[in-house]
Amino acid sequence: MKTELKAAITQLSAERNLPKEVVLAALESALASAYKKSISALEQDVLVKVDPESGEINFYIQKVIVESVADPNREISIKEARKRRATAQLGDVINIECTPENIGRIAVQAAKQVVLQRLREAEHRIIYEEFTDREGKVVTGTIQFTEPKRIYVRLNRIEAMLPVSEQVPNEHYYRGQRLKFYLLEVVQRDKEPQVIVSRSHPNLIRGLFELEIPEVHNGIVELKTLAREAGHRTKVAVATIQENVDPVGCCLGPRGIRLQSIINELNGEKIDVIQWHADPGVFIANALSPAQVASIKTDEERNIATVVVPDKQLSLAIGKEGQNARLAAKLTGWRIDIKSVSAIEAARTVIQEPETAAKVISPEVTEREPLETEPAEEIGEEESVEIPSIPEAPSEKPEKKQIRFAEDILVEALKVKIPDKIKSGIKGKRKGKVIKYKKPDAPLIDDGSEE
Repeated sequence: MKTELKAAITQLSAERNLPKEVVLAALESALASAYKKSISALEQDVLVKVDPESGEINFYIQKVIVESVADPNREISIKEARKRRATAQLGDVINIECTPENIGRIAVQAAKQVVLQRLREAEHRIIYEEFTDREGKVVTGTIQFTEPKRIYVRLNRIEAMLPVSEQVPNEHYYRGQRLKFYLLEVVQRDKEPQVIVSRSHPNLIRGLFELEIPEVHNGIVELKTLAREAGHRTKVAVATIQENVDPVGCCLGPRGIRLQSIINELNGEKIDVIQWHADPGVFIANALSPAQVASIKTDEERNIATVVVPDKQLSLAIGKEGQNARLAAKLTGWRIDIKSVSAIEAARTVIQEPETAAKVISPEVTEREPLETEPAEEIGEEESVEIPSIPEAPSEKPEKKQIRFAEDILVEALKVKIPDKIKSGIKGKRKGKVIKYKKPDAPLIDDGSEE
C-alpha cells in the first residue's frame, strides 16, 4: 500500500506537471467527498490525512466546541470535548477520528472521479497564475487548427485563441506553423482559463526587440514611441541613456542581421528605426525618413507642423497611399502638413503680385479722369461732309494715333482708287468744296495707282 500510493502520486505529478503537494491535496479532498457521500453526511466537515511515506489514510470529523449544542453535525459540547482532550476550550476545533474499515467500491469510484476533477482544477489554477504573470509578453506557440473566425494555438499546456481582430490581414496561417504571439489577455472561465493572443498588436514589435536586441533588454536602448500598420510597415523611435551608444546601430546589428531576424518573424513587414529627439522639428524630420526635409515650421499651440520637402522627395515623404506621413504623425503625435518647394514658391508669387501691381501705378494717373471719346456720327446717303485739306507729311515720324475720327477715315478713303460705279455718286470739286456721295455697295480697294 505504501509503495503503490507513493508511486501513484509521483506518476500523477509527472503526467499533470503538478507538484506532489498539489496532487496529495487533491487526493485528500476527493477521499473526504467520497466518505461524506458513503455515509450520507454531506453537512459534516470531514478531514482526510494521507501519509505517502507510510501509506496510512485517516478520516476525521471536525466539530466546534460550544456551551450548548445546536447542530450535532458541526458542534460538540465542552463536556464531551474534554473527555477526548483535557485541554479543550470553548471555540476550539476538535478532530474526531472516524476512519471506516471499508469505504466500498462505489465510494472508491466516486473518489477517483473527484481526484481527476480536483487535479484538473488545480492544473487550471496553476496555468492561470502562470499566464497571468506573463500577460503583456511575447510567447511562442504552434497553430493547432483554424476556423473562419478564430485560430487555436497551443501554448505549452494550454490552448490559446487568436481571433480575427488580432490577425494580420496579409498573413496565411496553417496547421503546425510555429510563431511568436503577444499574450493579450487571460480570462478565468468555469472550465479552464481563456488565453487570447495577438499578431497585430504594436507591443509585439516591442517584445521582439527585447528578445533579439540585448541593449533593449538591458535598458541601454529605449523604445520611446512606436507606430504600426500590421503587415505593411512599422516605425520605431529609439533613444539611449549612454552618450557613446548608437541606438539605431544597436537595433540594426552587424549588416542589419538583428533587424532582419525581426522582419523574418513578421513575414517581411518593413521596419524603420529612427533616432528620437527632444526637439519636435528634428524628431519630425527623422520620422519622415527616408525622405529628405528642406525646412519645418511648428505650431505648438495647435500641434501642427508644416514640412517643406524638395519636389523629387514629395511622393517619398507622403508614401504609398499616405502611409509614410500617416505613420510619422502617429509616431510623433503631431499633425503634419507636407508641401513641396515649388508649391511654396508659387504661393509666395501669388501673394506678391498684387503688391507689385499697386506699386507700379502712380497716384497721379489714378486721379486723372479717363479720356472720353465721342463716337463718330454716322453718315447717311444724303449727308454732306466737308473734307479738310490734306497736310504734307512731316519729316519726323508721326506719332501713332490712338483715336480715329470720321474725318480721318474719309481722308484715307479719298486716297484709295474709287471704282467707276462709285464715281458717279460723287459730285462737286475736291478742294474746299462740299460734295455729296452715296454709300458704296462694295468696299474700296486700294490697287496702289493714283487717279
